[in-house]
Order: sequence, then structure tokens, then C-alpha cells
Amino acid sequence: ERTKLHKLIDILVIAICAAICGCDNWEDIAAFGEAKQEWFATILELPNGIPSHDTFSRVFGRLNPDEFRSSFMAWISAASELIDGQVIALDGKVLRRSHDRGIGKGAIDMVSAWACENRLVLGQVKVDEKSNEITAIPQLLKALEISGCIVTIDAMGCQTEIARTIVDEGGDYVLALKDNQGNLFEDVQKLFADLESSHYQAYIYDYEKTVNKGHGRIEIRECWTISDPQILRHLRGFENWKKLQTVSCIRSQRWIGDEKTSEDRFHIASMVGAKRVLGSVRSHWGIENGLHWTLDLAFDEDRCRVRKNNGPENFAILRHIALNLLKQEQTCKRSIKGKRLMAGWREDYLLKVLSGLPHLSI
Repeated sequence: ERTKLHKLIDILVIAICAAICGCDNWEDIAAFGEAKQEWFATILELPNGIPSHDTFSRVFGRLNPDEFRSSFMAWISAASELIDGQVIALDGKVLRRSHDRGIGKGAIDMVSAWACENRLVLGQVKVDEKSNEITAIPQLLKALEISGCIVTIDAMGCQTEIARTIVDEGGDYVLALKDNQGNLFEDVQKLFADLESSHYQAYIYDYEKTVNKGHGRIEIRECWTISDPQILRHLRGFENWKKLQTVSCIRSQRWIGDEKTSEDRFHIASMVGAKRVLGSVRSHWGIENGLHWTLDLAFDEDRCRVRKNNGPENFAILRHIALNLLKQEQTCKRSIKGKRLMAGWREDYLLKVLSGLPHLSI
């Protein structure tokens, strides 16, 4: 097998098709190719038939993930146009079974960018083993086209350099604020405590409230924002945050039967308006269900044992390509997992999913 030559485009197309159809490792991808060889021969050259699973493993293990990721992002960028005000959520996810204890390699952490309105992956970057998400996020932001968009990140990404990068790239930010920004966090907490204790008379503020009912639960979310520059300039470290215009407190209350829970969350933002801030934060929460949960449930990502060389990172990109294509195919009303099965059963449906390659829209 090592002496046989295969075209890279053939290997990539087979791998993408297999990832769409439910294959989650190199052995399954090679077996899928063998089972569909007659069909693949109608669309690919296959000079030496279907590559073996070892060939898939070697190619994706050696494939430069930066180049593969750049190609993925160029494809999305060329085929899409971001709407002004679109929320782009950035969040990290550890691929739990990608570790290799035999060589002391830990599980990899991928930071992904998610277009919340149209539920598509825009890009991703692997967190360096000797670093953390704080250094990976600016790399991803600079590779994306975020002008006119609102970028949301959890508390790990609440850093002055990240805020500056977002603004420099033409975007706005809503960043979760926790005690990793000690002085600022304390000041913002105290600001809203003062507002509440004064019966909302101490400062000028904006307010928004949403109520959701269903499945035996009631959820109420209230958002208070303060955007008065004469107040904000007294926050410790305020001058370090580029275009900081708003601080917010979001109170989430949930009733399930007679049980009630309540939680306050704080954010900083480069825009004004309680409705916009609350809407952006709620959109950000969707990355858990729209991306992370789907990758675990429909793609079984956390159980994937691909772990050699660049294989885990490149397989993660394959999953993102497959997920985007499956989400864009709207004629089948089944779940993502159901669509994967349908594509594996029916070649005409697989072609329909693949036809989304040049037609992705945001």
C-alpha cells in the first residue's frame, strides 16, 4: 500500500463524505470508501483504488492543520456574507479521547467560532499545549472577518488584548466578567449592588426582560446595563479596555415545579442597550447546544480515539465541514444524526448534502 500513489483530492473527498455519513475513525472511512468504490469511481479518479486506513491516517497525520484550517475558512468566507450585527460566539472544547499517554501527549483543546444566527462553524484553532485559550483566541479573531459583528466570549477571553483585537478588526464585543479580572469584577458587582439597594435610583440604566415557558419550566432573564461614561471611568482599569461602553448584570431565574434557582452574571461590552447585550449573551449560550452538544451526540466526538500527530486536529476540521453541510441541507427534517444515516444509505441524498459546498450562506 505504501508504494501506491493516491491523489490528495480523492483522499479528502472520501474523508469528507465518510464524515458526513457517520464514520468517526480512519478504519471506518477506508471501509466506507471500499463499500462505495463503484460510486466514488464516477466522481473521482482513484488511480489505485480506495486508500487503506493506514494511508488516511498517515495523510491526515502529516497534513498541515494550519493550511487545512485556512482552506476551510477560505471556503466559508468565499461562500458566505456575514450580516451586520451577527453574533459570533467563541468557545473552547477539549477533545477528551485525543490524548496519548504513551508519549505524554494531553488531549487537545480546540477554540471554535460559531455564527449563532445561522448555526455554522466559521473557523477553529488548536490551543498550543504550552499555552491556553487566551493566546489562541486572537489568532482566530485575526483570521476571521468580524467587521460589523458582535463577538461573545466566556470569562477566559475577557482580556484587554482580546477586546482590542476585536475592535481593531471592526467588531464589537460582549465579554463575560468574572473574578479573573479581580478589580473590575468587584467594581461592577458593587455598582449593580448599589443600583439595586437604591431601588434603581442611583444611576441611569437601561433594562430588558424576557420570559420563556415550556417543558414544565419558567425562565425569566432580566438585564440591567449602565453606559454613563462619567460612572464607567471610575471603574479600576477602565482605561485599559478599548471602546468599553457598557457594563451589565443579567439575572437568570428558573422555576421547575416548586424549585427556584437564581444566578447573576456580569459582562462588559463595546456597545449600548440592554436588549442588544441580553440578546448577544443568549445567542452565545447556544454554542453549547448548537455546536458542542451536537458534536458529542451526533458525531460522538468525545469518544473519538484518533490521536496520532495532526490527526485529531484535522479530524475535528472534518467534523466541522460535515456539520456545516448537514445543517445547510434543509429538505430532510431529521436530526443531524438522522441526516448522517440518510446520507450513508442514499447516494442521491449525499450528493444533495455535498451540493451545499458552493452555496453556504450566512
